[in-house]
Amino acid sequence: MAKKDKLPTDGGQSLSSDNPFGGLSSAGLPAGKPVPQPVPNPVTPVAQAKKKGRVDIKRVKAGRGGKTVTLCEGEGLLHTGPQELEAIIKTLKTRCGTGGVVKGKTLEIQGDLRDTVAAELEKRGYRVVFAGG
Repeated sequence: MAKKDKLPTDGGQSLSSDNPFGGLSSAGLPAGKPVPQPVPNPVTPVAQAKKKGRVDIKRVKAGRGGKTVTLCEGEGLLHTGPQELEAIIKTLKTRCGTGGVVKGKTLEIQGDLRDTVAAELEKRGYRVVFAGG
């Protein structure tokens, strides 16, 4: 049996001579597009989201057959239009994976989901306060 030649794996000069692209040059090729230099943006102050008011978040069981409901009410929602309230409740129902409804100016979400509801309302610019038990 003949001995098989082994390829060196030491990373030395023998590997660089086997480069199939080593003999190619860019002579005769069209010039590529110039790389645009990034222009630094002027520093603009970060616009803070306008606070829309206080929203109390409560966990309530009374009058619901022992089922827990998360209520959102307060002066922040009093100045919110019905279309925006419907958009908020739709987002909350999707994010929480439960049912919910708008009753007047109060949002009701099924289950004890105060933390999730608070995170979403804070993202929308409301000042969230946990109230009750």
